[in-house]
Amino acid sequence: MRWQAETDVVVVGAGGCGLAAALAAQAAGAEVVVLEKERRPGGNTALSTGSVPGAGTRFQRQAGIEDSPDRFEADLLRQSGLSDDAFLTRLLAAESASLVEWLVDEAGVHLELITDYRHVGHSVPRLHAPRSRQGKDLMADLLAAAERRAIPIAVGTPVVRLVQDDRGVAGVVTRGEDGVQEAIRARAVILAANGFGASRPLLREFCPEVAEAPYFGALGNTGEAIQWCRDLGAELANMGAYQGYAAVAYPHGTLLSWTVIEKGGVLVNRQGRRFGDESRGYSGFAASVLAQPDNLAYAVFDQRIRDYVAAHEQEFRELVAAGAVRLAPDLDALAQVYGLPPAALRASVEEYARAARGDGPDAFGRTDFGFAPLEPPFALCQVTAGLFHTQGGVRVDASARVLDREGRPIPGLYAGGGVAMGISGRKGGAGYSSGSGLLSALGLGRIAGRHAGAQVTGRGEGAE
Repeated sequence: MRWQAETDVVVVGAGGCGLAAALAAQAAGAEVVVLEKERRPGGNTALSTGSVPGAGTRFQRQAGIEDSPDRFEADLLRQSGLSDDAFLTRLLAAESASLVEWLVDEAGVHLELITDYRHVGHSVPRLHAPRSRQGKDLMADLLAAAERRAIPIAVGTPVVRLVQDDRGVAGVVTRGEDGVQEAIRARAVILAANGFGASRPLLREFCPEVAEAPYFGALGNTGEAIQWCRDLGAELANMGAYQGYAAVAYPHGTLLSWTVIEKGGVLVNRQGRRFGDESRGYSGFAASVLAQPDNLAYAVFDQRIRDYVAAHEQEFRELVAAGAVRLAPDLDALAQVYGLPPAALRASVEEYARAARGDGPDAFGRTDFGFAPLEPPFALCQVTAGLFHTQGGVRVDASARVLDREGRPIPGLYAGGGVAMGISGRKGGAGYSSGSGLLSALGLGRIAGRHAGAQVTGRGEGAE
């Protein structure tokens, strides 16, 4: 093997996980290079709402919100149920406040505490997001931090395999546009290349219930980093878990903010009937939408909810401006927009209204009704559901080192984000709490970079 270049730490992937890892490793004194196979950085982080949960942050204290890592851990485990990652849930909950404050103070990321709603899986407001509630702005701040620190990011540079020597993982092999392969020696490799949402074969193997669902995540998430680890004997965990989304505006392909549901909206099918408890969350409810005729559903809310969400969320305002949200003076006129049966739609909304008023239980067990009962004028958006990212991956330790099947760290190899196991349970989409994907990505990225940097420089936290 001829080495064309050498550095301390190679980070594979230039999304949120990779940039957090690179910033942390450099802060520990390491020389770092980031490799990204796509033409531009971003990955799933850029497609997200940019919401990072933190428990016990100074922003919560300033808002008078009491929270703690223990409370956060309990919330996450209540949502995820049985999983292979209890220690990781505990670790990331404990790291969450310092992660948010590190992003703001050290990386220069502009985050604000979201107090107008809690979102799925959280008992108190703890999501911190860009004002726009768009992950592309979080990514822009991380890229600016990397540029200020002169961290090189090589885009259009796919890694094709890992390289080992007698001590462990010793670097990577990349492939240029001309097909020429080059090897980069490194004392540590951090895999931040996300999961396998864009790989139908891997989805069929591990997540068959969404294997044929529309995929709305980053197209580069094809799972090769997980396969490299698999080939080295790494143990996999939670491979059947994923994050879905139950309300993608159709045919626009843009997320309909789940806030419209949390604030009192409902979903009905082509027959004008509700088909479940929407408060299970956007990920947990995705499979229910996919089970409807033509994989379509209709979000029904009202003008009050439309205007409230539009005042807080830029992407929703853009969706309204694009004509995806239709208004009508009454339910009969609303039904005509997409040819829904008027009588069935009226019955569904009236039954829901009785539950929202407290005149009886909801037929599907919903207990949180937001602004409901709904009132005219009514709003409607046609939606489908799909997969956004997988939540399974390689098992890691508390330093984000990849573990083999005997539970031993593979020397020189770290993983975070979608390459590492997630904290959303063992199977399905119902275990996903809002922001837990970014918590895993940014949290494990920071942990991996911090430990790898200390290892290669022999100083600071994690040095041995």
